[in-house]
Amino acid sequence: MREEIEKALDEIRPFLRSDGGDVELIEVTEDGVVKVKLQGACGGCHMSNVTLKNGIERILKQEVPSVKEVIAVE
Repeated sequence: MREEIEKALDEIRPFLRSDGGDVELIEVTEDGVVKVKLQGACGGCHMSNVTLKNGIERILKQEVPSVKEVIAVE
């Protein structure tokens, strides 16, 4: 599952990088929780939760159906 998630994140990264941000995959739990770290401009942006839930989580769930939730970690 981790490989599939990395592949999906690679599709998302150009959009994040165009705004000066990025995302790093930290952990994938057995129950489908994906932990990521938002980097660069995304890390301190007041809209980062919207990016996380409406962008990254939505796309990961679409591409990797076993993903249940995406959360940001420090």
